[in-house]
Amino acid sequence: VEGTVKFFDAGKGYGFVTPDDGGKDVFISARTLGRVGLTTLENNQRVKIVVRMGQKGPMADSVEVLE
Repeated sequence: VEGTVKFFDAGKGYGFVTPDDGGKDVFISARTLGRVGLTTLENNQRVKIVVRMGQKGPMADSVEVLE
């Protein structure tokens, strides 16, 4: 799923991505970023994510920054 970073708070270690398809915002954790060598995301940054359902809703399982 491609989308836009709604916000990411590196201090808290999480944020949300708004999918292009209009679905629910997707939770993304610093742990997910760390698996691909990232430490933070910028607001309004374009990303491609693999989404899975977590206990509280959709969450990113992997992330790729789009240019």
